Amino acid sequence: MQRVINVSTSATGDPHCAMSAHAGIKEKLDHFLQLNIRAVWISPFYRSPMKDFGYDVEDFRDIDPLFGNMQDFEELLAEMHNKGLKLIMDFIPNHTSDRHRWFNLSRTRDPHYKDYYVWTDCDPSSPKPNNWVSIFGNSSWTYDEVRGQCYLHQFLKEQPDLNLRNRDVVQEIIDLIKFWLEKGVDGFRMDAVKHMLEATHLRDEPQVDPDMPP
Repeated sequence: MQRVINVSTSATGDPHCAMSAHAGIKEKLDHFLQLNIRAVWISPFYRSPMKDFGYDVEDFRDIDPLFGNMQDFEELLAEMHNKGLKLIMDFIPNHTSDRHRWFNLSRTRDPHYKDYYVWTDCDPSSPKPNNWVSIFGNSSWTYDEVRGQCYLHQFLKEQPDLNLRNRDVVQEIIDLIKFWLEKGVDGFRMDAVKHMLEATHLRDEPQVDPDMPP
């Protein structure tokens, strides 16, 4: 039986040396082969503020210095292919970091980027357009003082949801996937797919127990 292993980039480097996480993975490739592993799925290593273990991406085309640099990654990918291993990346199409360039342009209502995220009018004193709750248990909405509206985040408030009904956003996602495929990546594990589209009516969710807070 051939196997796929998930490797967390935060667990592969030696904190007492200058070795990057990607270099650390490269050193372990022969161990993977001995275990009959033929594909390595690597957790997010994009540039990130690391509010959610790298799933809050600031730049999808760059590698966070915590894990090395693009040369480290390209050397890892080449060595994996030399050994007959495939590399699978984590990809997050649902949201970005609030530090992402797109979000900063969207919150200032840049004509091209203003609808890249899910925005709606709300009361700044009580920023809850509806009772939707994030997976972390708090409201899915946060008021942005710059834009004067609330944005949706189904995860942390630092992870605003992309508006995947916007064709420009979909094209951005396609371009990002092409960027990594052209580098030789073999595939992707898509994160948070079930959160990618939300109801446009923004109605409250029915509560199982109306006496309990949402």
